[in-house]
Order: sequence, then C-alpha cells, then structure tokens
Amino acid sequence: MNLAVGVDAGGTSTRAALVDAAGAVLGTGRGEGANPNAHPPEVAAGRIADAITAALGAHDPGAVRACVVGMAGVSKLSDPAVAAVFDAAWARIGLTGVVRMVTDAEVAYASATPAPDGTVLVAGTGSIAGRIRKRRLAGTTGGYGWLLGDEGSAFWLGREAVRSTLEALGRGLPLDGLPSAVLAAALGPSGLDVRTDAGRLAAARALITTANAEAPVRLARFAPLVSAAHDAGEPAARAIVARAAELLVANALAAREPGESTPVVLVGSVLTGESPVGALVRRGLSGCEVLTSSDGVLGAAWLAAVDAFGDRVVRPVFPRD
Repeated sequence: MNLAVGVDAGGTSTRAALVDAAGAVLGTGRGEGANPNAHPPEVAAGRIADAITAALGAHDPGAVRACVVGMAGVSKLSDPAVAAVFDAAWARIGLTGVVRMVTDAEVAYASATPAPDGTVLVAGTGSIAGRIRKRRLAGTTGGYGWLLGDEGSAFWLGREAVRSTLEALGRGLPLDGLPSAVLAAALGPSGLDVRTDAGRLAAARALITTANAEAPVRLARFAPLVSAAHDAGEPAARAIVARAAELLVANALAAREPGESTPVVLVGSVLTGESPVGALVRRGLSGCEVLTSSDGVLGAAWLAAVDAFGDRVVRPVFPRD
C-alpha cells in the first residue's frame, strides 16, 4: 500500500494525518506547537516527527511516497543548520527524501479549494497575502512582520487600540468604551484616576511603559476589544476596523493579476468567525469567489496525496471528532 502524510504545524499545536490514494484517513497524530521561530529547532522538528509517527501507527514508513509539512516559520529552514536538524528528524522516523516543507498559508489554501491557482489572505497575529500558482506560493504581499507591516492583523488592531487610547487620554476625550477597556486590560481593573489632567498623563505614561515592556506581538491581545467596541457602535473602533479591512483587501488585490477570477481563501482569527474585519473584507472582495480555510491538516494531506498519486487523487475526508 502506498501512503501520504500531511502535517499542519503551527505555533500552538501540530496535527498529522496519514491517507491513502482513495482519500481514506488511516491515522492521525497530534502534538504541541512546532514553529521553529517560537521553539528551538530540535523541539519543533521532534514534535512534528512524533506527530507523524503517531499517525503512521503500525504502517511502514517505507510505504510513504510523499509527506507535506505546512509550517508557520518555514523560512527558518533557510538556515542550513536548522534544515539539518529537520532532515535528521525525518531520517530518524524513516522518511528521508519524501518530506516537502511549505508555508502554513499553502496548506490553508489547499484546505479550502482544489483550484491550483488563487490567492490566500491570512490575518491572525500577523498578516500576509499570497499568490498561489500550481498549489504553491508564488509571491506575497505584506507579511513583513510587526515592525514593517502586518497590516490589518490582530497585532495591528491591538496597536491601533492602544494608540487610540493614548489619543483619547492626551486630547481629553471621553474614555468610555475602547479606551476604558484597553486601560483595564493593560493596567488592571483598578487602573489610575483619570479624572484629572495629571491622572490622564500618568495613565498614558503607564500604558506606554506597559506596552513597551512586553513582546510587540502581545499587542494582539487588545484586538478583541476593538471588535467588541465596533459591535457596540463606537466610532473610533469602527474606524480602526474599517481601516484594517481596507488594508487587507488592498494586499489581497495586489497579490492578484488584473481581471483574475480565481478563489480567495481567508485564513485566521481576524478574518473568520464573527470578526467584523472579516465581514468588511468579504464585502471588499465581493467580485471574487471568497472561501474560508477549513482545516490546515486537510490541505497538507491533500497536497501530499497529489505529490504521491497525481492531480486526480480524491481529496481526503476527515471523520468528525
């Protein structure tokens, strides 16, 4: 029996699936996060290898014709020393020469559509738009990280929430709604007495100090406060949400060719569920076929099956948990 393995390795969890040419899921494996930017390479590689081993169960690793690993932080493998760590992990579990590492955006795209060409728009903690050609990432727009970009992401929303709060403090604007929520989240429920100019100045300084004392991506924790304030009709929050959607739509369209009619797949917490940013992004992309990523491991398993068995292979069907 010939087999294929797909893996979706994120920052917080790793999932693997073993499939055959008929699309049957023969085994699954789970583990902790395996982003090599967030975990030591040896740890990340080991967690992926362990998840694959669990998915294989009693099946012979020698029967695996292809393995696709979609991984957040895959650019880390451009370092030869890091790549060697992962190669050693594949050798340890008997998968030498069959593993293809791709971005998590590629497996997310493949989870939503079999179309070989299209666009993937990701907005979670960070953001990026990718041009997909022949099921592979052919180019990107945005995705430059918190310092240079990540427009419309949870980080960006959180940063704008803090900036809006600082503006309200400095200009003597009302602090109800979003500013109050940000101050409580950053400084604790007691906060500071902001009824006086001196109190507002002290609160602004404390908020700046707190934000700068943490890792920049921690600003993403304020993003849900923006959504809640938006839904409550607060003008400042609605402006932040509208700008986030505008930037994300612009990046998605910049990744596409003029007149392109291929699908756009949305990925990430900012774009899915009940997110107000996602709703505006869908409206901004109303002329396109807009889909939502379902399950990264499904996309990875299908890409591995295509590598192993050809383009006409059946898409795997995962049993419900």
